[in-house]
Amino acid sequence: MLSRRALLAGITAAPFVAVERSLAQLAGNAFIISGFPAGGMGDLIARPLAEKLRGTWAGNVLVESKVGAGGRIAAEFVRRANPDGLTILQIPSSIMVLYPHIYRNLAYDPFADFAPVTTTTTYTFSFTASAALPETIRTVSDFVRWAKANPGSSSYGIPASGSALHFAGMLLQRGADIPFTAVPYRGGAPLLTDMLGGVIPVSFNVLGEVLPHIRSGKLRSLGICSAERSKFCPDVPTMREQGFADIAFTEWLGWFLPGKTPADLVNRLNNLVREELKSPELSARLADSALEPRHQSPAEFASLIKQDYDKWSEVQKATDFKINE
Repeated sequence: MLSRRALLAGITAAPFVAVERSLAQLAGNAFIISGFPAGGMGDLIARPLAEKLRGTWAGNVLVESKVGAGGRIAAEFVRRANPDGLTILQIPSSIMVLYPHIYRNLAYDPFADFAPVTTTTTYTFSFTASAALPETIRTVSDFVRWAKANPGSSSYGIPASGSALHFAGMLLQRGADIPFTAVPYRGGAPLLTDMLGGVIPVSFNVLGEVLPHIRSGKLRSLGICSAERSKFCPDVPTMREQGFADIAFTEWLGWFLPGKTPADLVNRLNNLVREELKSPELSARLADSALEPRHQSPAEFASLIKQDYDKWSEVQKATDFKINE
């Protein structure tokens, strides 16, 4: 029987390497590495895409959480991974464009250590009230009055220190001149549990994670953090409309490969994700969680990363916030 190399002897060297690599991929497992616990917003895109990529990108595609340090552990893990296409990092934009400005000892370089593949979704945030607050508090102004009257109880939950949601709280504290203490959690899922239990009065959350509970009345959104109202809850005014113009941003969820991954693999994964994001079924599932599909080429994604990196540099300078880690 002829060897695989003999069968492919007529193929030129570069295509041969690509075919060898593809065959090796399809024989093994690929891992989508997330920095946050299962059950959060990241699963809503990672697990459907993992299902679709089985048999086309690798024999099996698994989602694995490496929780801790606000997502930095996952980023550091993928930075050290083999550049064979089988270890994919899925992270929110803060980890690449905000963390480098605030962590003094960051163990990765967002530009040198990773190969951008594509954005997968964009989303915004909600300033959310739990049952721990009186029912009469329905707006940001209502909350500001309550916070000034209850300084010892004025704390807010966030899914990670140094995240965009952390900065939203700092900007609100500065703009309203209120006592406001951040309470970091290990991801959106445990934060949501405490919100539903009334353990903490307010939080900044990914809108999709709290939207079902806002609709059911268990939680209520006091303001949306995007520049425009969200089509998923159009009756809720933005923070900007309520006098906090600095709190007007959205985030993206992106996929990365280790920095030395060959361009042919990066482009191939990008193309596969693009096709899956066109799926009406996936789009509907994402819309149920206030997520909007967004595909970009690797070059477009790299440009967006640089643009957002520069934007958050200015925000960090305005707050002078740093973390000694």
